[in-house]
Order: sequence, then structure tokens, then C-alpha cells
Amino acid sequence: MGRKNSKKTGKKKEKENPNEYTGKIELTRSGMGFVVVEGLETDILIRPNDFNTALHGDRVRVRAHPERGGKRIQGFVTEVLERKQSEFVGRLEMSKGFAFCIIDGDKKMPDIFIPQNAFNNAVDNDRVVVRIKEWEKDSKKRPVGEVVNVLDPEDINDMAMKEILLENGFPIAFPDDVMEETARIPEIISPDEINKRRDFREILTFTIDPADAKDFDDAISFRVLKNGNYEIGVHIADVSHYVLPETRLDEEAYAKATSVYLPDRVNPMLPEHISNVLCSLRPKEDKLTFSAVFQMTPKGKVKQYWLGRTIIHSDHRFTYEDVQEIIEKEEGIYSDEILLLNSIAQRLRKERFDAGAINFSSTEVRFKLDEKGKPIGIVVKESKEAHQLIEEFMLLANRHVAENVSKVEINKKPVPFAYRVHDLPSEEKLLPFMAFARKFGHKFDTSTPEAIADSFNTMLRDVSGKPEQHVLEQLGIRTMAKAIYTSDNIGHYGLGFEHYCHFTSPIRRYPDIMVHRVLEQVLKAKVKPDKKMDQKCKHCSERERAAMDSERAANKYKQVEYMRDYLGEEFDGVISGVAAFGFWVETIEHKCEGMVSITSLAEYDEFRLVDTDYSLVGMRSGRKFRLGDRVRIKVIAANLDKRQLDYEWVLTPMADEPVTEEAKPKTKRKKKKVE
Repeated sequence: MGRKNSKKTGKKKEKENPNEYTGKIELTRSGMGFVVVEGLETDILIRPNDFNTALHGDRVRVRAHPERGGKRIQGFVTEVLERKQSEFVGRLEMSKGFAFCIIDGDKKMPDIFIPQNAFNNAVDNDRVVVRIKEWEKDSKKRPVGEVVNVLDPEDINDMAMKEILLENGFPIAFPDDVMEETARIPEIISPDEINKRRDFREILTFTIDPADAKDFDDAISFRVLKNGNYEIGVHIADVSHYVLPETRLDEEAYAKATSVYLPDRVNPMLPEHISNVLCSLRPKEDKLTFSAVFQMTPKGKVKQYWLGRTIIHSDHRFTYEDVQEIIEKEEGIYSDEILLLNSIAQRLRKERFDAGAINFSSTEVRFKLDEKGKPIGIVVKESKEAHQLIEEFMLLANRHVAENVSKVEINKKPVPFAYRVHDLPSEEKLLPFMAFARKFGHKFDTSTPEAIADSFNTMLRDVSGKPEQHVLEQLGIRTMAKAIYTSDNIGHYGLGFEHYCHFTSPIRRYPDIMVHRVLEQVLKAKVKPDKKMDQKCKHCSERERAAMDSERAANKYKQVEYMRDYLGEEFDGVISGVAAFGFWVETIEHKCEGMVSITSLAEYDEFRLVDTDYSLVGMRSGRKFRLGDRVRIKVIAANLDKRQLDYEWVLTPMADEPVTEEAKPKTKRKKKKVE
């Protein structure tokens, strides 16, 4: 794969005021604030009287105090550029004609004033969700808010999930004006709109999604052409037809930038009427789509492709389980088409890995929940050929859309576009990993990016089924850079693509809507370069990370909730992380991670962290706890408030044995999807 230099060239724009900076403010328990500025060696100290309504996590503009010396730069907030959070959980304290909401959490927060007409049926001492409506700048007045939700004190799970979402800046309900705007969108597709589009309604089309999905944002069409080749259409919900720029609906979607998937709920980017009705490609309904249509040979070679707006009529709704059964039994509705598509998908998959895509694997789990959301079981997710069928055609569409846009220039400059990029592993992370892998006989060729990818794949093939597989896979994944959105097209290293974007999930990702809009302009040759594209890409990357943090926190909560029923019991586990203060263990049976504190090991030995070996080593005994080793643990504490599991190491004859094939979890491994 050809690589571009990830460093941007050109003169750096001079700052208008050398004492002004932009960054994120972080508040401490003591009430002090620190603004983290990219490229600045030290954070800027902000005293409580200088916050100017800024709250924890907000993106702010600050001005440094040039007259104040000392080791740390001090400053004051001049403007709040972007709120991380506008809704909060707290307790209502009522007075005559008004109330204050006392906000939960360890971050310093002013009480929020609630006028009587904004109580929303809440009563004194209720735990509520409040939304800040106004807050005068440079004012000593408190923020003014409204109650948007009264929490049920008996539904602890619901409260916990909502708090996790709010902590990460995801509102739990859409504002009234957004819902009103959504309700005004016409449901009937006009003949004039149909005439503007390529019509696929008479061509076999179907969707393949999880059994519990309601937002079907992609469909596949298939037909055999007269020349013996296949026409395969990847049809994506045309969200940008309904969500128009500069509307409240668009503003709210951009602010969220992504849907969030928690174990018991989805916090959607778009209102349900759009995500599950208007834009969902439901069977037996005409739907507006944006499509990538490929002419392919039976061997999966793309002869030509077409991009544009379409209308489809899905003939059938498949679940992944339905399609997997057809693949395995070679029979069922539309089996001929499914089997041909699967054959091509597997060819595309092989070509991708042969060309340098990195083939990491991991095991993913989901919780089985009762009617109240309590976890009652854990199920291992498996990636089978049915999942890979959809994945490969989505990757194909994403790649060709990005490649198409990358060829267009405006005033001899690339069109600003939301590329999905993945940079090379940093030398800082790669070198220690290579040294560790060398202990197991694996050598890395670092002469080119392609050689590094090939070395990774060779290692992954060689360790399959060996005791060190788990640790090398885990550490290998950690060396990788994080994929982000940016207009600087440096390619996608993990996938091995020179051009890549997200085009296929606009119901749940805002960058896909941005991609659709730019693609439409390119196809019409009426491009209006978006000068804020970089800023929008950065925002979407940040919201994606916040969604991942929410999902991790919610999964951790469910793990703790599940393991509370097993206090005092012992389980086999695998060491999943090491630190100077202890090591983490993931139970083999439940995939639930907890911490073994170094203080609990003091009776056995004094342990020290050996960074280069990813292990804790006993100073007297030489006993070693290394990442990937199998250990026996006892569950000793499960703290739901802290979302924390505490384990205790159990000395057994097997405790020092490495993970063997017999000792490893009896689960199939899922190929990690790198987006």
C-alpha cells in the first residue's frame, strides 16, 4: 500500500494573540481547573473565579496572565467554544416557587436554578436529569435549567446507564424543537424525487442485520448481467436527504456525532422516527438510498462502478443467523445469490490480507439480560462468513467512494473530505513490542510500512494455537494507532487501503452524512469546499472516543453487577494487564476483568514491575505474573458505584503454568474489524 506522509506541510498560521490558547478544561476535586492545550508542554492553571461558566470537559479559549510568573502558566477562560455536557444528574431541593438541582459527582459544579414552570412534575428530593438552558457569561449568577427526566430510585440500572451517557456528553432525550422538526418531514416520496434517481426497485435487494436491529442502514442488490458478470449494489440509507444542513436536527446530530450502544439500550444519534422508520431500509417498502454499484466478474474483480442516489425496494430482511445457515446448508430463500455473494466476499477478504491488511483477532461478548436489565448470562459473539459478507462489501463501497473523491481538486487543492485514516504504529510503541516478540522467536522487518504489516501477519499466523498467542495478540493491538477522521488523507494502515472513508452507516455516524454531502457535490461538479472540515472531523473523532468510553463503562458496570452473585468463589483467568500496583485478570468463564492488588500479594513476596517483560516479578522467589499467564483468582469485592471488581490471587499447583491450549477459553475467536 502506498503511504503518504502524515505530517502536514505549509506555513504555520501565526496566532492573533500569542497569549491566547484553545484546549479542554479539566476540573479537579479541589475546584481548580487545568486547560490541556495540544503542543503546550504544561497545562494552564485556571482558578475557580476565572472559569467564565466553563465546566469539566468543555473546549475553551483561554488567555494566559503574562504578568504572573512561576513554574506553571496561569490564565482565565475568555470563551466556551463547545460544551462537553449540557445535561446532568442531581437531586432537587425545592423552595417556594423555585428549586435548585445539586449535581452528583466529584467535579465542582454550581447548583442549577430551576424555575417553577420547569419542574416537569418533579418533587422535592427527587433524583432528576436537568438540562442547562441559559447561563450568562461573566456573571456570578447560577445556570438556569429545566428538569427533563425524573429518575426512578428503584431502577438502579436505568439510572446508572443514563449517568454514564451524561458523563460522556450524550443527552438522553432530544430537545422539543428537534422532535417538532422531525415530525414535519414528509413520509411520502414524491414522483419528482423518484425521477431524479436510478431505480433499483425491480432488482433483487435484501438486508442482513442482527436479529434485534431496527435501523437497517445498508442493503445489497444482486443480478446477473448479459455478459456473465454480476451487478452488485451497496445501497445506503439516504439520511442526508432528510437531515439538511443548518437545521436543528442537523445541529443535534452533529453534536452527538454517533449513536451509543450500551448493553441494554441504544442512545441514537437521530430521532427514532428517522432511524427506525423514514431511513430504515425495511422490507417491502420503497426507500431512498445513496449507492455504490459494482460490475464484478465471478472472481470478484471490479470492472467498473457507479455512485449516485437511488430508490430501492427491499425484498427480504435476513438476520446474520439466517444467512449463515444458508451458507452452511447451501439451501434456503435466495440461496444461489447468497452463495455467490459469499464466494466473492471471501475472495475480497483474502486479497485484502494478501495486500497487507493486518489480521488481528479478538473475542467479543454480550450480556443476556432479564426484563430489568440485570445480566443473567454472557454470550460470546462470533464473526462468521455471514458477517464477513456484509463487512467486505461495505469496505468495498467505502474505499471506492474515498478514492473517487480523492481525484477531485478545487483550485489545485484536494476537496476537504472526512477520510477515515489509520497511521503507522509509532516507533515508541513498536520497538518494545518487537523486543518482546523476539523472545518468542518472531523477527520484524521495519524497512517499509508494508514490511511491518507483513511481519505482523506472519507472527499472527505462527502463534495461532500456541501459549503465547493471547499475549502477543493483545500487545500487538496496543501498538496500533487509533483510527480517526481527518481531511489529511494518509491512508488506512490497518486495512491496507490508500483511500478510505465511512459511507455506509449514516443513521448512526455523522461522518457518513458529511461524506454523502461532499460526494453529492462532487457528482454534480458543484463543490463548495467546507473550510471547517478539519474541525468537524476532530469533533467526530472525539465523540467517537466518548461513545467508546460510554460503552466500556456500561460493560464494566454489567460485569460488576454480574459478578456480585459470585463473591467468594474461585475462577480460572488470564492476566490481561500489569502495573506497578497490581495486575488485571479476565475470567475465562465470564470474560469479566478485575484487579489483583499488589498489597494482597505482600504475604507471598515483594513484587516489582518489569516493563520490558510486561510482568510483576517477586524479588525473593522470582515468581512471575506476566501478561497472558493463566492464574486462579477469588472474587472478593464488586463495587457498582466505582464499577470495580477486586480479585485475590489463589495459590495453586497450576498458578505458574502458562496458558496452554487446554487451559484457554473454549471460544472461537472473532477477527477484529479495524475501521
